[in-house]
Amino acid sequence: GSRKPEAGSRKPEAGSRKPEAPTFGLSPEWLLSGGRPFVDGLVLSHPEQLERLARVCAEAVPSAVLAGDPCFDRMLAARPYRDRFRRALGVRRGQRLVVLNSTWNPEGFFGSGGGQDVLPGLLPRLAAELPTDDYRLAAVLHPNIWYGHGPGQIRAWLDRAQRDGLTLIDPVHAWRQALLAADLVLGDFGAVSYYAAALGTPVLLAADGTGVLDTEAPLAEFVRHAPRLDPYAPLLPQVRRGISAHRPDPAPAALVTSEPGRSAELLRRHFYALMDLPEPPGPASLEPLPLPPYSPGKVTAPLHVRTRVEGTDIAVERSAGHPAGAAGDAHLAVHEETRHPDDLDVADVITRDGRADDPRLGGPGAWTDEVLRLHPHCSTAVYVTGPHTCVVRGRGRPGTFLLSSDTGAGADADPAAYASALHAWLAYGGTVPAQGVVLRMHTAAGAHPFRVETIG
Repeated sequence: GSRKPEAGSRKPEAGSRKPEAPTFGLSPEWLLSGGRPFVDGLVLSHPEQLERLARVCAEAVPSAVLAGDPCFDRMLAARPYRDRFRRALGVRRGQRLVVLNSTWNPEGFFGSGGGQDVLPGLLPRLAAELPTDDYRLAAVLHPNIWYGHGPGQIRAWLDRAQRDGLTLIDPVHAWRQALLAADLVLGDFGAVSYYAAALGTPVLLAADGTGVLDTEAPLAEFVRHAPRLDPYAPLLPQVRRGISAHRPDPAPAALVTSEPGRSAELLRRHFYALMDLPEPPGPASLEPLPLPPYSPGKVTAPLHVRTRVEGTDIAVERSAGHPAGAAGDAHLAVHEETRHPDDLDVADVITRDGRADDPRLGGPGAWTDEVLRLHPHCSTAVYVTGPHTCVVRGRGRPGTFLLSSDTGAGADADPAAYASALHAWLAYGGTVPAQGVVLRMHTAAGAHPFRVETIG
Protein backbone atom coordinates (compact mmCIF):
# COMPACT_ATOMS: atom_id res chain seq x y z
CA GLY A 1 0.00 0.00 0.00
CA SER A 2 1.06 3.57 -0.64
CA ARG A 3 1.87 6.09 2.05
CA LYS A 4 0.20 8.88 0.07
CA PRO A 5 -2.54 10.52 2.18
CA GLU A 6 -5.12 10.05 -0.53
CA ALA A 7 -4.63 6.27 -0.52
CA GLY A 8 -6.18 6.21 2.95
CA SER A 9 -3.05 4.66 4.41
CA ARG A 10 -0.69 5.64 7.18
CA LYS A 11 -2.30 8.83 8.44
CA PRO A 12 -1.48 9.45 12.10
CA GLU A 13 -5.17 9.12 12.96
CA ALA A 14 -5.51 5.72 11.37
CA GLY A 15 -4.77 3.79 14.55
CA SER A 16 -1.97 1.44 15.57
CA ARG A 17 -1.38 -2.20 14.85
CA LYS A 18 0.25 -2.38 18.30
CA PRO A 19 -1.90 -1.14 21.18
CA GLU A 20 1.25 -0.28 23.15
CA ALA A 21 2.48 2.14 20.44
CA PRO A 22 1.60 5.74 21.43
CA THR A 23 0.48 6.86 18.00
CA PHE A 24 0.55 5.09 14.66
CA GLY A 25 3.01 6.97 12.44
CA LEU A 26 4.23 9.39 15.13
CA SER A 27 6.09 7.09 17.50
CA PRO A 28 9.92 6.70 17.53
CA GLU A 29 9.97 3.32 15.80
CA TRP A 30 8.34 4.96 12.76
CA LEU A 31 10.40 8.15 12.65
CA LEU A 32 13.88 7.61 14.06
CA SER A 33 16.97 5.78 12.94
CA GLY A 34 19.85 5.75 15.38
CA GLY A 35 17.94 8.22 17.53
CA ARG A 36 17.64 10.80 14.72
CA PRO A 37 14.86 11.55 12.20
CA PHE A 38 15.45 9.88 8.85
CA VAL A 39 13.03 12.15 6.95
CA ASP A 40 13.56 15.71 5.75
CA GLY A 41 9.90 16.55 6.19
CA LEU A 42 7.17 14.92 8.26
CA VAL A 43 3.94 16.38 6.89
CA LEU A 44 1.24 17.01 9.48
CA SER A 45 -2.19 18.44 8.82
CA HIS A 46 -2.96 20.08 12.18
CA PRO A 47 -1.09 21.59 15.17
CA GLU A 48 -2.79 19.00 17.38
CA GLN A 49 -0.61 16.37 15.71
CA LEU A 50 2.48 18.47 16.33
CA GLU A 51 1.60 18.64 20.03
CA ARG A 52 1.28 14.86 20.21
CA LEU A 53 4.51 14.46 18.28
CA ALA A 54 6.30 16.64 20.84
CA ARG A 55 5.02 14.38 23.62
CA VAL A 56 5.83 11.01 22.06
CA CYS A 57 8.85 11.71 19.81
CA ALA A 58 10.36 15.14 20.48
CA GLU A 59 13.43 14.29 18.38
CA ALA A 60 11.26 14.39 15.23
CA VAL A 61 9.71 17.82 15.87
CA PRO A 62 12.36 19.75 13.85
CA SER A 63 11.41 17.76 10.73
CA ALA A 64 7.65 18.40 11.13
CA VAL A 65 5.86 20.53 8.52
CA LEU A 66 2.30 21.78 8.93
CA ALA A 67 0.97 21.61 5.39
CA GLY A 68 -2.72 20.73 5.55
CA ASP A 69 -4.41 17.70 4.01
CA PRO A 70 -4.39 17.37 0.20
CA CYS A 71 -6.80 14.44 0.31
CA PHE A 72 -9.44 16.43 2.19
CA ASP A 73 -8.80 19.52 0.05
CA ARG A 74 -9.53 17.51 -3.09
CA MET A 75 -12.82 16.34 -1.59
CA LEU A 76 -13.79 19.86 -0.56
CA ALA A 77 -13.10 21.09 -4.09
CA ALA A 78 -15.21 18.27 -5.59
CA ARG A 79 -18.28 18.80 -3.39
CA PRO A 80 -20.22 20.64 -6.12
CA TYR A 81 -20.10 17.46 -8.23
CA ARG A 82 -21.81 15.18 -5.69
CA ASP A 83 -24.77 14.52 -8.01
CA ARG A 84 -22.42 13.45 -10.80
CA PHE A 85 -20.69 10.99 -8.51
CA ARG A 86 -24.07 9.61 -7.45
CA ARG A 87 -25.16 9.16 -11.06
CA ALA A 88 -21.85 7.40 -11.81
CA LEU A 89 -22.84 4.83 -9.19
CA GLY A 90 -26.35 4.51 -10.61
CA VAL A 91 -27.97 6.18 -7.59
CA ARG A 92 -31.37 7.35 -8.73
CA ARG A 93 -33.33 10.32 -7.43
CA GLY A 94 -34.76 9.51 -4.03
CA GLN A 95 -32.42 6.57 -3.45
CA ARG A 96 -30.03 6.50 -0.51
CA LEU A 97 -26.44 5.40 -0.99
CA VAL A 98 -25.05 3.38 1.93
CA VAL A 99 -21.27 3.00 1.82
CA LEU A 100 -19.61 0.26 3.87
CA ASN A 101 -16.05 1.15 4.83
CA SER A 102 -13.28 -0.88 6.43
CA THR A 103 -9.72 -0.03 7.41
CA TRP A 104 -6.96 -2.63 7.08
CA ASN A 105 -6.56 -3.40 10.79
CA PRO A 106 -7.52 -6.98 11.78
CA GLU A 107 -9.99 -5.43 14.24
CA GLY A 108 -11.66 -3.49 11.42
CA PHE A 109 -15.07 -3.98 9.86
CA PHE A 110 -13.70 -6.39 7.24
CA GLY A 111 -11.65 -8.20 9.87
CA SER A 112 -12.95 -9.58 13.11
CA GLY A 113 -14.83 -6.36 13.91
CA GLY A 114 -13.52 -6.49 17.45
CA GLY A 115 -14.15 -10.23 17.78
CA GLN A 116 -17.73 -10.20 16.47
CA ASP A 117 -16.99 -11.08 12.81
CA VAL A 118 -19.90 -8.87 11.81
CA LEU A 119 -19.63 -8.46 8.05
CA PRO A 120 -20.42 -12.00 6.77
CA GLY A 121 -23.84 -11.99 8.39
CA LEU A 122 -24.50 -8.31 7.83
CA LEU A 123 -24.16 -8.18 4.04
CA PRO A 124 -27.01 -10.57 3.13
CA ARG A 125 -29.24 -8.94 5.77
CA LEU A 126 -28.61 -5.48 4.35
CA ALA A 127 -29.62 -6.75 0.90
CA ALA A 128 -32.72 -8.43 2.34
CA GLU A 129 -33.89 -5.65 4.66
CA LEU A 130 -33.08 -2.54 2.60
CA PRO A 131 -35.50 -2.27 -0.36
CA THR A 132 -33.59 -2.45 -3.64
CA ASP A 133 -35.34 0.54 -5.18
CA ASP A 134 -34.72 2.79 -2.18
CA TYR A 135 -31.11 1.96 -1.31
CA ARG A 136 -27.82 1.36 -3.13
CA LEU A 137 -24.94 -0.42 -1.41
CA ALA A 138 -21.25 0.14 -2.09
CA ALA A 139 -18.08 -0.88 -0.25
CA VAL A 140 -14.79 0.99 0.24
CA LEU A 141 -12.07 -1.39 1.42
CA HIS A 142 -8.60 -0.12 2.30
CA PRO A 143 -5.99 -0.81 -0.42
CA ASN A 144 -4.04 -3.03 1.99
CA ILE A 145 -7.08 -5.33 2.25
CA TRP A 146 -7.19 -5.67 -1.53
CA TYR A 147 -3.49 -6.25 -1.95
CA GLY A 148 -3.02 -8.23 1.24
CA HIS A 149 -5.55 -10.89 0.23
CA GLY A 150 -5.54 -10.28 -3.51
CA PRO A 151 -8.37 -8.86 -5.68
CA GLY A 152 -9.50 -12.32 -6.74
CA GLN A 153 -9.97 -13.45 -3.15
CA ILE A 154 -11.83 -10.26 -2.20
CA ARG A 155 -14.22 -10.65 -5.12
CA ALA A 156 -14.73 -14.32 -4.29
CA TRP A 157 -15.58 -13.50 -0.67
CA LEU A 158 -17.99 -10.77 -1.76
CA ASP A 159 -19.47 -12.55 -4.77
CA ARG A 160 -22.86 -13.10 -3.15
CA ALA A 161 -23.02 -9.50 -2.01
CA GLN A 162 -22.21 -8.29 -5.52
CA ARG A 163 -25.02 -10.44 -6.96
CA ASP A 164 -27.27 -8.77 -4.38
CA GLY A 165 -26.26 -5.38 -5.79
CA LEU A 166 -23.14 -4.36 -3.81
CA THR A 167 -20.66 -2.27 -5.81
CA LEU A 168 -16.97 -2.55 -4.93
CA ILE A 169 -15.30 0.86 -5.13
CA ASP A 170 -11.81 1.35 -6.57
CA PRO A 171 -9.73 1.62 -3.38
CA VAL A 172 -7.31 4.24 -4.74
CA HIS A 173 -9.06 6.30 -7.41
CA ALA A 174 -12.76 6.41 -6.50
CA TRP A 175 -13.24 6.12 -2.72
CA ARG A 176 -13.35 9.90 -2.15
CA GLN A 177 -16.07 10.27 -4.80
CA ALA A 178 -18.06 7.50 -3.10
CA LEU A 179 -17.79 9.35 0.22
CA LEU A 180 -19.03 12.54 -1.38
CA ALA A 181 -21.95 10.61 -2.90
CA ALA A 182 -22.90 8.75 0.29
CA ASP A 183 -26.00 9.32 2.41
CA LEU A 184 -24.68 7.08 5.18
CA VAL A 185 -21.39 5.35 5.98
CA LEU A 186 -21.31 2.06 7.89
CA GLY A 187 -17.72 2.03 8.99
CA ASP A 188 -15.10 1.52 11.64
CA PHE A 189 -12.24 3.41 13.27
CA GLY A 190 -10.33 4.06 10.04
CA ALA A 191 -9.52 7.43 8.56
CA VAL A 192 -12.23 7.09 5.88
CA SER A 193 -14.98 7.10 8.53
CA TYR A 194 -13.40 10.21 10.03
CA TYR A 195 -13.27 11.88 6.62
CA ALA A 196 -16.97 11.06 6.16
CA ALA A 197 -17.80 12.71 9.48
CA ALA A 198 -15.67 15.71 8.50
CA LEU A 199 -17.73 16.04 5.31
CA GLY A 200 -20.90 16.04 7.42
CA THR A 201 -22.04 12.57 6.32
CA PRO A 202 -23.82 10.36 8.87
CA VAL A 203 -21.65 7.52 10.19
CA LEU A 204 -22.67 4.38 12.07
CA LEU A 205 -19.76 2.40 13.53
CA ALA A 206 -19.79 -1.37 13.15
CA ALA A 207 -16.32 -1.80 14.73
CA ASP A 208 -14.80 0.70 17.16
CA GLY A 209 -11.17 -0.45 17.46
CA THR A 210 -11.23 -0.67 21.24
CA GLY A 211 -7.65 -0.83 22.53
CA VAL A 212 -6.16 -0.06 19.11
CA LEU A 213 -6.34 3.73 18.93
CA ASP A 214 -4.22 6.41 20.55
CA THR A 215 -6.68 7.65 23.17
CA GLU A 216 -5.53 11.25 22.64
CA ALA A 217 -6.12 11.26 18.88
CA PRO A 218 -9.15 13.11 17.46
CA LEU A 219 -10.21 9.85 15.81
CA ALA A 220 -10.46 8.18 19.22
CA GLU A 221 -12.63 11.04 20.48
CA PHE A 222 -14.86 10.67 17.42
CA VAL A 223 -15.14 6.89 17.95
CA ARG A 224 -16.10 7.35 21.59
CA HIS A 225 -19.14 9.42 20.67
CA ALA A 226 -20.16 8.16 17.21
CA PRO A 227 -23.46 6.23 17.02
CA ARG A 228 -23.14 2.44 16.78
CA LEU A 229 -24.73 -0.07 14.45
CA ASP A 230 -26.33 -2.98 16.30
CA PRO A 231 -25.72 -5.86 13.87
CA TYR A 232 -28.29 -8.06 15.60
CA ALA A 233 -31.20 -5.60 15.53
CA PRO A 234 -33.36 -4.83 12.47
CA LEU A 235 -31.19 -2.86 10.06
CA LEU A 236 -33.65 -0.72 8.10
CA PRO A 237 -34.84 1.30 11.14
CA GLN A 238 -31.21 1.91 12.15
CA VAL A 239 -30.27 3.10 8.66
CA ARG A 240 -33.28 5.40 8.48
CA ARG A 241 -32.60 6.79 11.95
CA GLY A 242 -28.89 7.18 11.23
CA ILE A 243 -29.76 9.45 8.29
CA SER A 244 -32.73 11.35 9.72
CA ALA A 245 -31.33 11.94 13.23
CA HIS A 246 -27.88 13.03 12.06
CA ARG A 247 -26.62 16.44 13.09
CA PRO A 248 -23.19 17.33 11.63
CA ASP A 249 -20.42 17.80 14.20
CA PRO A 250 -17.93 20.55 13.23
CA ALA A 251 -15.10 19.00 15.29
CA PRO A 252 -13.87 16.39 12.75
CA ALA A 253 -13.58 18.95 9.94
CA ALA A 254 -11.78 21.38 12.23
CA LEU A 255 -9.24 18.72 13.24
CA VAL A 256 -8.66 17.08 9.84
CA THR A 257 -6.76 20.16 8.71
CA SER A 258 -5.88 23.54 10.10
CA GLU A 259 -5.32 24.88 6.57
CA PRO A 260 -8.35 23.91 4.45
CA GLY A 261 -7.76 24.57 0.78
CA ARG A 262 -4.07 25.47 1.23
CA SER A 263 -2.27 22.13 1.14
CA ALA A 264 -1.06 22.50 -2.46
CA GLU A 265 0.44 25.89 -1.68
CA LEU A 266 2.13 24.76 1.54
CA LEU A 267 3.44 21.48 0.15
CA ARG A 268 4.89 23.11 -2.95
CA ARG A 269 6.61 25.73 -0.82
CA HIS A 270 8.19 22.99 1.33
CA PHE A 271 9.27 20.85 -1.64
CA TYR A 272 11.04 23.72 -3.38
CA ALA A 273 12.69 24.75 -0.13
CA LEU A 274 14.07 21.21 0.22
CA MET A 275 15.51 21.49 -3.28
CA ASP A 276 16.78 25.00 -2.57
CA LEU A 277 14.99 26.26 -5.67
CA PRO A 278 12.63 29.20 -6.20
CA GLU A 279 8.97 28.35 -6.56
CA PRO A 280 7.46 28.69 -10.03
CA PRO A 281 5.04 31.57 -10.60
CA GLY A 282 1.30 31.10 -10.33
CA PRO A 283 -0.92 29.34 -7.80
CA ALA A 284 -0.28 25.78 -6.68
CA SER A 285 -3.10 23.35 -7.35
CA LEU A 286 -4.17 19.75 -6.80
CA GLU A 287 -5.45 17.38 -9.45
CA PRO A 288 -9.27 17.43 -9.41
CA LEU A 289 -11.07 14.24 -8.48
CA PRO A 290 -11.98 12.46 -11.73
CA LEU A 291 -15.49 11.37 -12.60
CA PRO A 292 -15.50 7.58 -12.06
CA PRO A 293 -16.72 5.20 -14.78
CA TYR A 294 -20.45 4.52 -14.86
CA SER A 295 -20.98 1.61 -12.47
CA PRO A 296 -24.67 1.24 -11.63
CA GLY A 297 -24.40 -2.27 -10.24
CA LYS A 298 -26.50 -5.22 -11.31
CA VAL A 299 -28.72 -7.37 -9.13
CA THR A 300 -28.64 -10.91 -10.49
CA ALA A 301 -29.87 -12.59 -7.30
CA PRO A 302 -33.61 -13.32 -7.22
CA LEU A 303 -35.69 -10.37 -6.04
CA HIS A 304 -38.69 -10.94 -3.82
CA VAL A 305 -41.35 -8.44 -4.84
CA ARG A 306 -44.37 -7.25 -2.87
CA THR A 307 -47.06 -5.22 -4.62
CA ARG A 308 -50.30 -3.47 -3.70
CA VAL A 309 -52.62 -2.29 -6.48
CA GLU A 310 -55.12 0.56 -6.13
CA GLY A 311 -56.45 1.65 -9.50
CA THR A 312 -53.51 2.85 -11.57
CA ASP A 313 -51.29 3.21 -8.48
CA ILE A 314 -49.07 0.27 -7.62
CA ALA A 315 -46.84 0.10 -4.54
CA VAL A 316 -43.73 -1.98 -5.18
CA GLU A 317 -41.10 -3.20 -2.74
CA ARG A 318 -38.25 -5.38 -4.02
CA SER A 319 -35.49 -6.94 -1.95
CA ALA A 320 -32.98 -9.75 -2.19
CA GLY A 321 -34.58 -11.59 0.73
CA HIS A 322 -37.79 -11.90 2.73
CA PRO A 323 -37.93 -8.72 4.86
CA ALA A 324 -39.91 -9.06 8.06
CA GLY A 325 -43.31 -7.40 7.93
CA ALA A 326 -43.43 -7.07 4.14
CA ALA A 327 -47.03 -6.85 2.98
CA GLY A 328 -48.81 -7.27 -0.34
CA ASP A 329 -49.03 -9.77 -3.15
CA ALA A 330 -45.77 -11.57 -3.82
CA HIS A 331 -43.94 -12.55 -6.96
CA LEU A 332 -40.37 -13.55 -7.77
CA ALA A 333 -38.32 -11.57 -10.29
CA VAL A 334 -35.10 -13.17 -11.55
CA HIS A 335 -32.38 -11.80 -13.82
CA GLU A 336 -31.51 -14.17 -16.64
CA GLU A 337 -27.85 -14.05 -15.53
CA THR A 338 -28.65 -15.55 -12.14
CA ARG A 339 -25.92 -17.75 -10.70
CA HIS A 340 -28.45 -20.57 -10.24
CA PRO A 341 -30.36 -21.41 -13.47
CA ASP A 342 -33.00 -23.30 -11.46
CA ASP A 343 -34.18 -19.89 -10.21
CA LEU A 344 -35.53 -19.23 -13.70
CA ASP A 345 -37.82 -22.25 -13.49
CA VAL A 346 -39.74 -20.73 -10.56
CA ALA A 347 -39.56 -17.05 -11.58
CA ASP A 348 -42.79 -15.16 -12.23
CA VAL A 349 -40.86 -12.36 -13.93
CA ILE A 350 -37.58 -12.84 -15.84
CA THR A 351 -35.50 -9.80 -16.71
CA ARG A 352 -32.58 -9.02 -18.97
CA ASP A 353 -30.75 -5.81 -19.83
CA GLY A 354 -29.04 -4.98 -23.10
CA ARG A 355 -29.15 -2.93 -26.24
CA ALA A 356 -32.30 -3.26 -28.30
CA ASP A 357 -30.19 -4.08 -31.37
CA ASP A 358 -27.97 -6.69 -29.72
CA PRO A 359 -27.73 -9.39 -32.42
CA ARG A 360 -26.87 -12.09 -29.89
CA LEU A 361 -30.28 -11.81 -28.25
CA GLY A 362 -32.29 -11.15 -31.39
CA GLY A 363 -33.85 -7.98 -30.05
CA PRO A 364 -36.50 -7.50 -27.34
CA GLY A 365 -39.31 -9.17 -29.28
CA ALA A 366 -37.40 -12.35 -30.05
CA TRP A 367 -35.87 -12.55 -26.57
CA THR A 368 -39.16 -12.14 -24.68
CA ASP A 369 -40.83 -14.72 -26.92
CA GLU A 370 -37.95 -17.17 -26.33
CA VAL A 371 -38.00 -16.70 -22.55
CA LEU A 372 -41.73 -17.44 -22.29
CA ARG A 373 -41.21 -20.54 -24.42
CA LEU A 374 -38.22 -21.81 -22.40
CA HIS A 375 -39.71 -21.16 -18.97
CA PRO A 376 -43.36 -22.24 -18.74
CA HIS A 377 -43.76 -20.93 -15.18
CA CYS A 378 -42.77 -17.39 -16.17
CA SER A 379 -45.65 -14.96 -16.66
CA THR A 380 -43.75 -11.86 -17.73
CA ALA A 381 -40.52 -11.37 -19.70
CA VAL A 382 -38.75 -8.00 -19.36
CA TYR A 383 -35.99 -6.68 -21.65
CA VAL A 384 -34.48 -3.51 -20.16
CA THR A 385 -33.25 -1.41 -23.10
CA GLY A 386 -32.01 1.65 -21.20
CA PRO A 387 -31.99 3.47 -17.85
CA HIS A 388 -35.63 4.54 -18.33
CA THR A 389 -37.15 2.03 -20.79
CA CYS A 390 -37.98 -1.64 -21.12
CA VAL A 391 -39.98 -3.97 -23.36
CA VAL A 392 -42.43 -6.38 -21.70
CA ARG A 393 -44.33 -9.41 -22.97
CA GLY A 394 -46.89 -11.26 -20.85
CA ARG A 395 -47.89 -14.89 -21.21
CA GLY A 396 -51.29 -15.33 -22.80
CA ARG A 397 -51.60 -11.60 -23.57
CA PRO A 398 -51.60 -10.19 -27.08
CA GLY A 399 -48.91 -7.72 -28.00
CA THR A 400 -45.72 -6.42 -26.53
CA PHE A 401 -45.51 -3.34 -24.32
CA LEU A 402 -43.01 -0.51 -24.18
CA LEU A 403 -42.58 0.99 -20.73
CA SER A 404 -40.96 4.41 -20.44
CA SER A 405 -40.62 7.12 -17.84
CA ASP A 406 -40.49 10.87 -18.22
CA THR A 407 -37.58 11.85 -15.99
CA GLY A 408 -38.65 15.47 -16.20
CA ALA A 409 -41.80 14.48 -14.29
CA GLY A 410 -39.69 13.23 -11.40
CA ALA A 411 -39.77 9.56 -12.35
CA ASP A 412 -36.42 7.87 -11.87
CA ALA A 413 -36.54 4.18 -11.07
CA ASP A 414 -35.29 0.87 -12.40
CA PRO A 415 -37.40 -0.04 -15.46
CA ALA A 416 -37.52 -3.63 -14.18
CA ALA A 417 -39.44 -2.29 -11.17
CA TYR A 418 -41.96 -0.68 -13.57
CA ALA A 419 -42.34 -4.09 -15.16
CA SER A 420 -43.13 -5.66 -11.79
CA ALA A 421 -45.73 -2.95 -11.24
CA LEU A 422 -47.28 -3.70 -14.65
CA HIS A 423 -47.19 -7.44 -13.91
CA ALA A 424 -49.24 -6.86 -10.75
CA TRP A 425 -51.63 -4.38 -12.41
CA LEU A 426 -52.40 -6.79 -15.26
CA ALA A 427 -52.96 -9.61 -12.77
CA TYR A 428 -55.62 -7.42 -11.11
CA GLY A 429 -57.48 -7.07 -14.40
CA GLY A 430 -55.82 -4.00 -15.87
CA THR A 431 -55.92 -3.60 -19.64
CA VAL A 432 -53.81 -1.35 -21.83
CA PRO A 433 -55.97 0.77 -24.18
CA ALA A 434 -54.90 1.52 -27.74
CA GLN A 435 -53.70 5.00 -26.78
CA GLY A 436 -51.64 3.62 -23.89
CA VAL A 437 -51.91 4.32 -20.16
CA VAL A 438 -49.91 6.06 -17.46
CA LEU A 439 -49.39 4.06 -14.26
CA ARG A 440 -47.78 5.26 -11.05
CA MET A 441 -45.35 3.04 -9.20
CA HIS A 442 -44.80 3.94 -5.55
CA THR A 443 -41.69 3.17 -3.52
CA ALA A 444 -40.50 4.67 -0.25
CA ALA A 445 -38.65 7.28 -2.35
CA GLY A 446 -41.91 8.54 -3.87
CA ALA A 447 -44.16 8.17 -6.90
CA HIS A 448 -42.76 7.17 -10.28
CA PRO A 449 -45.18 7.64 -13.21
CA PHE A 450 -44.46 5.60 -16.31
CA ARG A 451 -46.20 5.13 -19.62
CA VAL A 452 -47.29 1.79 -21.08
CA GLU A 453 -47.77 1.53 -24.85
CA THR A 454 -48.55 -1.43 -27.09
CA ILE A 455 -45.86 -1.76 -29.76
CA GLY A 456 -46.66 -5.07 -31.45
